[in-house]
Amino acid sequence: MNDTVRTYRGLEIHPLVYPHTPRGATGSYDYAAGFDAAVKICRRGDDDSQTASRVYPIPQQTPFLSAGEARKASTAYAERLIDGEVDGQSVHDIC
Repeated sequence: MNDTVRTYRGLEIHPLVYPHTPRGATGSYDYAAGFDAAVKICRRGDDDSQTASRVYPIPQQTPFLSAGEARKASTAYAERLIDGEVDGQSVHDIC
């Protein structure tokens, strides 16, 4: 998968998508079981170094059907977090 980075209101959004079930005994993943997601939100300093970051799991009762769906949900959730629209969550500690 490509490393996708988006900037929103001065913060970087890094979607984190991974298979719902762990790697099997044969070393392969069961992608048909779906995907889980989280998002890393970080701030860069003046010298382009990462100064602060935090990972937020995406609250989802069931796995996402595809990696693309999970990636879109990560980005949308990050934007809602940054805008202060998620109860009980904040990005103030990295701003």
